[in-house]
Amino acid sequence: MGTDKPGLDMDTFSTTLLKHGLSLHHDVTETLQVNVGKLCNMACRHCHHEAGPDCSEIMSRDTMEEVVAYARRARFKTVDITGGAPELVPHIEYLVGNLAPLAPRVLFRTNLTAMWDHRRDWLPQLLKMHRVELVASLPSLNAGQAASQRGTGTLEKSLAMLRFLNELGFGREGSGLLLQLIVNPSGAFLPPGQRQQEIKFRHDLHRKEGIVFNDLLTIANVPLGRFRRWLESSGNFSGYMEKLSSSFNPATVPNLMCRSQVTVSWDGYVHDCDFNVADGLWHGPHRLHISSMPGGPIPGAPIATGEHCFACTAGAGSSCGGALAA
Repeated sequence: MGTDKPGLDMDTFSTTLLKHGLSLHHDVTETLQVNVGKLCNMACRHCHHEAGPDCSEIMSRDTMEEVVAYARRARFKTVDITGGAPELVPHIEYLVGNLAPLAPRVLFRTNLTAMWDHRRDWLPQLLKMHRVELVASLPSLNAGQAASQRGTGTLEKSLAMLRFLNELGFGREGSGLLLQLIVNPSGAFLPPGQRQQEIKFRHDLHRKEGIVFNDLLTIANVPLGRFRRWLESSGNFSGYMEKLSSSFNPATVPNLMCRSQVTVSWDGYVHDCDFNVADGLWHGPHRLHISSMPGGPIPGAPIATGEHCFACTAGAGSSCGGALAA
């Protein structure tokens, strides 16, 4: 075990914002993010939720109905379904099928291996039918790195699933079936440039595997959950937090996803982002259930922040939608 301990001699995120003359509040809410639970077929080292095969936190059918009713009331431009591994949650077909007609754009986040392991061929077909965009996590093209982060054999399963999705048309030019890749670092450092990574992955995947995709997004590892525990046990926590805070980029703040997004957790409660779900930070001073929300957060409403917010504002920035600044 490492000797690193929390309690760092650095400004809080709120203080850092003030020093730059910035504040963080909601603008017009365009995206509804739905976290359907922590159940996952893997227990990745970088997971901020500590998701895994033994997790019982999953969204019920009743809560899914509340989510659909909320989306119908608020009429978001984008719906973003995430987890855990959403494909493992019972009634996920109900959620996808009922949300798809309510927003011009629906995203479905997958680790690729869950669909492969459970042979859920019907789910890609359902996603294709509803023109849902796939956002697929693929941290590394190096088998050793992938195994250390996600488990032995995960890279091979991920590549096999990508080939199957390509066969269905996902990622292929002119198909209208979008496939994005999400890449995050293997350790306690910031991701490389997003454009640089996209060029590398596009070249290597096509040359070696015949795989194509539309876009690639980079995301920094957030110091919460299982990743935080790894940072602390390996003695990397203080160094990583100092790296994040010293790399704070004020140009990322106007584009932070929390400004135009609301997140609903598996139990139906409202948060400002998925990382705040993991940290137990509510939207507003009290716990608010989705059934009490007439629409999106009121423009100008404050956004709850924590020290994990440094991960979204370091360097080029990071969010569920990738880098935020040049």
